[in-house]
Amino acid sequence: MSMSCKDGKSVDDNGKYVRYTPEQVEALERLYHECPKPSSMRRQQLIRECPILSHIEPRQIKVWFQNRRCREKQRKESSRLQGVNRKLSAMNKLLMEENDRLQKQVSQLVYENGYFRKQTQTTKIASKDTSCESVVTSGQHHLAPQHPPRDASPAGLLSIAEETLTEFLSKATGTAVEWVQMPGMKPGPDSIGIIAISHGCTGMAARACGLVGLDPTRVAEILKDRPSWYRDCRAVEVLNMLPTANGGTIELLYMQLYAPTTLAPPRDFWLLRYSTVMDDGSLVVCERSLGNTQNGPSMPPVQNFVRAEMLPSGYLIRPCEGGGSIVHIVDHMDLEAWSVPEVLRPLYESSAVLAQKTSMAALRQLRQITLEASQPNVTNWGRRPAALRALSKKLSRGFNEALNGFSSEGWSMLDNDGMDDVTILVNSSPDKLMGLNLSFADEFTSLSNAVLCAKASMLLQSVTPAVLLRFLREHRSEWVDSDIDAYAAAAVKVGPCSLPGARVCNFGGQVILPLAHTAEHEELLEVIKLEGVCHSPEDVIMPRDMFLLQMCSGMDENAVGTCAELIFAPIDASFADDAPLLPSGFRIIPLDSAKEASSPNRTLDLTSALEIGPAESKVVNDKSTGVTSKSIMTIAFQFAFESHMQENVASMARKYVRSFISSVQRVALALSPSHFGSLGGLRLHLGTPEAHTLARWICQSYRHYLGVELPKLSGEGSESVLESLWQHSDAIICCSAKALPVFTFANQAGLDMLETTLVALQDISLEKIFDEHGRKNLCSEFPQIMQQGFACLRGGICLSSMGRPVSYEKAVAWKVVNEEDNAHCISFMFVNWSFI
Repeated sequence: MSMSCKDGKSVDDNGKYVRYTPEQVEALERLYHECPKPSSMRRQQLIRECPILSHIEPRQIKVWFQNRRCREKQRKESSRLQGVNRKLSAMNKLLMEENDRLQKQVSQLVYENGYFRKQTQTTKIASKDTSCESVVTSGQHHLAPQHPPRDASPAGLLSIAEETLTEFLSKATGTAVEWVQMPGMKPGPDSIGIIAISHGCTGMAARACGLVGLDPTRVAEILKDRPSWYRDCRAVEVLNMLPTANGGTIELLYMQLYAPTTLAPPRDFWLLRYSTVMDDGSLVVCERSLGNTQNGPSMPPVQNFVRAEMLPSGYLIRPCEGGGSIVHIVDHMDLEAWSVPEVLRPLYESSAVLAQKTSMAALRQLRQITLEASQPNVTNWGRRPAALRALSKKLSRGFNEALNGFSSEGWSMLDNDGMDDVTILVNSSPDKLMGLNLSFADEFTSLSNAVLCAKASMLLQSVTPAVLLRFLREHRSEWVDSDIDAYAAAAVKVGPCSLPGARVCNFGGQVILPLAHTAEHEELLEVIKLEGVCHSPEDVIMPRDMFLLQMCSGMDENAVGTCAELIFAPIDASFADDAPLLPSGFRIIPLDSAKEASSPNRTLDLTSALEIGPAESKVVNDKSTGVTSKSIMTIAFQFAFESHMQENVASMARKYVRSFISSVQRVALALSPSHFGSLGGLRLHLGTPEAHTLARWICQSYRHYLGVELPKLSGEGSESVLESLWQHSDAIICCSAKALPVFTFANQAGLDMLETTLVALQDISLEKIFDEHGRKNLCSEFPQIMQQGFACLRGGICLSSMGRPVSYEKAVAWKVVNEEDNAHCISFMFVNWSFI
């Protein structure tokens, strides 16, 4: 074993000290940064190329590199442990403060309990006295206005600000609000922070505490820029700013929030914001709505907006020993739930939803900026993390703008076609259209002078938003209607960039960067290449490749109150960060998530919806199922077109959205546990004994007939076998052992090869996927499979359910037998398959 010192000495394997000159150490360090683990030939080359190292033996050079790698590893581990220790210390401080707050709350509750008990006894005695009127009237002397009238002068505003500060601090660190831990959130060194929601207070309130690696001034700057991290925030305008004598600042703000669905109007706020530094060095930014109760300056109502109220809220930012800040965030709002349909009111009354959308979003933004500062390097696709985050925000904002359709941005509504399920908006504003013409590899350009948005909302029952979204993301062909795409291409006469769901023949995606690094939230930004169709100037339908920039969020089923979104926009190969986007997509908002717990055991495919027994269908709304009983899906698709084609495009867009709704309803029904009973013999849910048994039979039969283990299969135990089989890179498909075999099961690769789902698999027969040569080959080999137990088929071509040719190097077929050695099914394994 070798050892080393920092002064240029090292100990080789024989215990001999080797001294290096500073010049040699400098040369070795330079070489180490170029190649930290050189091979023997590389070390020989280094000695030849660097004369200063020529007197050092190659073995000693090897030892030096080993020691250097060891020191680097120790340094990184030490740095990691210091970071963990710092987080634990800060978390311990937060927990101690939380414990103190809870003790104060317990003491106050004990005091109030004793007080009310005494009052009850006093009331009973007073009720027997003829002078009870004096007891009743005596209590009225304490009834005074909670907020005495003030004026709009600087002194009056300062009075409001100081009261806001006091009330905010009592919520952030005191007992003004009864806080309970957010469901599913466990504090720890790797968690986003300590998250709590209110219990029994006016409106909805959430509180978050966390450690971030930024100084307090930078934290305050980020949090005050609410549109940069709060996706629902349309704009914040500072209308007036007043300095205070203590060095603080009072600001009068007007803020607008997007409506998350088509069924509710957007919200706006008229706010006072007070920023100051406390005696202990903590920085405070607190806010509240200005209303009639404060008698401050007023803001007239704004058309199409509902004026909501923000109760004292804000940020307490404390400097942390060793660098960074401890941040306390309080959000307390009353969103006027009376103004939305009753089915949506849980969304406007849930403190858990508020915590996810605002409090935790603020902490995530701080953590992300901290990470970007420590890792400023360019990531995949040539973008820095901050640029990718900006693209994600741009997609979200464009989708919200289309969904809300503000007239101030140029949107106007078209008359409907006698049905009110789909709303059509048109925008011809030059600002909206600037730069939307995209060029493709064959120099075909999309020309347009208007944008149309088709939007709608639908209620979903008994389906988890995260599961539904992940399925729609990974199986785009389930909701894209190729007939409508062809109709759209003919009607619009532009490139495929105008079509939100161009026909997909080859759907694939590359994850560019996970934009959040927490267990509570996952957001992916992807570039997707699709094959579509478009109408050429010569009236010929031609294939066109198109690229989508796609953002997917809300795929974590454990995150209470999180909505699931899939937003995408067409881009070209020379896409620039400042290029305009035309986002389309959909958003699924759980309406009962604050009342139910989620289950982490759902899978990414329709396998998660397959029947596991009749008992499960009886507990659809039980907390243990992890299924949200109600959610609202909102769709907004944007189409670029030529204005003289408006009527045709509007008709196409309505048909497109209605087709999408129909497809989603079908998929949601298949994913819903309430549909379990209608799936007949499909009982292969990944968590059931039937699935484990089939996986074991498939592997045992392969080993029995071919004499070897199934290739690329690892792990022991039935659960590992099932998981390995499902994730096997080769397509494994089972069919019934009948005269006309139909498919009964396939792993993920098999479903991808057939371009189908596990539910639709039963509608495909074995002979349909082979060409004429393949069918003849199969007919000749089928008796051998049944008698000998297996057969090896030569490579060839088969067809997916979409009619696309698929080549494979070879195929192995074997008989799968059960415990009684009876034929249960036949398995096929297609090796090294690919689309042609």
